[in-house]
Amino acid sequence: MKRFFKPIEKDGSAKKPALATAKKETENEEENKKKRDPLKFLTWNANSLLLRVKNNWPDFSNFVTTFDPDVIAIQEVRMPAAGSKGAPKNPGELKDDTGPSREEKRTLLRALSSPPFGDFQIWWSLADSKYAGTALLVKKCLQPKKVSFSLDKSASKHEPDGRVILAEFETFHLLNTYSPNNGWKDEENAFQRRRKWDKRILEFVMQCSEKPLIWCGDLNVSHEEIDVSHPDFFSAANLNGYIPPNKEDCGQPGFTLAERKRFGALLKEGRLLDAYRFLHKEKDMDCGFSWSGNPIGKDRGKRMRIDYFVVSEELKDRIAACEMHGRGIELEGFYGSDHCPVSFELSPQATLDSNQESLSIIQWQIQCQQCTGKANRK
Repeated sequence: MKRFFKPIEKDGSAKKPALATAKKETENEEENKKKRDPLKFLTWNANSLLLRVKNNWPDFSNFVTTFDPDVIAIQEVRMPAAGSKGAPKNPGELKDDTGPSREEKRTLLRALSSPPFGDFQIWWSLADSKYAGTALLVKKCLQPKKVSFSLDKSASKHEPDGRVILAEFETFHLLNTYSPNNGWKDEENAFQRRRKWDKRILEFVMQCSEKPLIWCGDLNVSHEEIDVSHPDFFSAANLNGYIPPNKEDCGQPGFTLAERKRFGALLKEGRLLDAYRFLHKEKDMDCGFSWSGNPIGKDRGKRMRIDYFVVSEELKDRIAACEMHGRGIELEGFYGSDHCPVSFELSPQATLDSNQESLSIIQWQIQCQQCTGKANRK
């Protein structure tokens, strides 16, 4: 006679371990989320972060909420480093030793603690005065292994004017830079400074080969003619009629032939890709530029693409999107700055990695079941 009832299971049967197994799977899923590296990035030259907080923050906050980046890289923070007059400065902290500086710090940090920015941890690299400076915001659930502030990867040393923040994640390095402007003359703080910077960046890239690189920020160069709205205008630009003796140094800073050649060599020798141009082959006069001249006067409508995501060729197959978020000559989507935000998205790790991870989980489950079976037989 068949039995139409199930025997009552005793304590220690497979039921309870199954619950434990499910709980373990949930914990593993949560742990895997914590371990994953960022996939969505945003870079923006704010042209004074404090001014943007005071005048444009609601609109920019809505934009960030909608895009939901894992990382936000900011240039031209223009907040002074901590330290009283005549004393050594701390480029990693905001100045707050005077009444006005304390109020400015409170205003800025209040904005950065409100949604959606409260979900991020912030690192600063600041100049001594309200000039240049960078910031890096990373979601608290996706923290980097290490953060440093110079091209020699020193955590304690900051680059002059706070131009570099370097974050190391499990599978890549993220470099946020505010590259110095080339200027108009062969002077120490113009052509010479930019040449030294380009040389150091190339050295950094060549030495940073243990992991793929994602390099973002205001790189202050337009690589090709397609990257400016009016090539002839920018090629002929000069300051008060001065023409440099070397023809390759002539033209708008960021569009001189010398700068463009050095940038091209950097991409080639460093095995790097310009992510935006990799996806967008044609010139886009409406929203293909990240910087715009003054909308009033002779510079109206004159635009350049000088903000980038440059990535190692190893990441080519994972480039999912790279977009300029400004539009037209009226600076729509610039949020008060003369630069618009630029976004970049990576696809998740290769399917093979996901399959291997799933296989490990299945093997773990089988082992648990086997252990449970042995326990029941005892």
